[in-house]
Amino acid sequence: MNTSLIWLCLKIFIARIMDVSLATVRTMLTVKGKSKTAACVGFVEIIIWFLVVRTAFNSDEAGIILAIAYAGGFAAGTFIGGLISSKFIKGTVTVQIVTSGKDDGLISAIRSAGFAVTVVDVNESEYSGERYMLFSQIASDRLDEFKALVNEKDEKAFIIVQESKYVYNGFIK
Repeated sequence: MNTSLIWLCLKIFIARIMDVSLATVRTMLTVKGKSKTAACVGFVEIIIWFLVVRTAFNSDEAGIILAIAYAGGFAAGTFIGGLISSKFIKGTVTVQIVTSGKDDGLISAIRSAGFAVTVVDVNESEYSGERYMLFSQIASDRLDEFKALVNEKDEKAFIIVQESKYVYNGFIK
């Protein structure tokens, strides 16, 4: 394999990482309702993509080697784009918890840690005793802290986490 082919493969690989990472970020921005920013990211993404494809198609070099560089850049870009999105695109999540029993200590601990929580009594059934169903809206970057707090007080709690697109009113620190 000659030096020019190696440089071409490296160029395609790096450019694909950039454009696919931008595509992932653009998708996350769109889902979060940030359409104007997503459009700007998409513009840059497609310019990079166009230049890469043009370079690959205009090359007289070995096709399979370029395809591997192209695909490898896509895979790496998907991974890196996910990391970028999780670090820089913050949002909120809705956390629903069904406790294993009625324990006001868990509710107090959640509120003492600065989280808001809404409590619903869950009646006894043939499958279990009385419980609480808790609802909380939290910043996604505090989710691990929240889950650790719940698990510390009730290790058998059933926890559901959902991404929130919009949040109106309420309490979020």
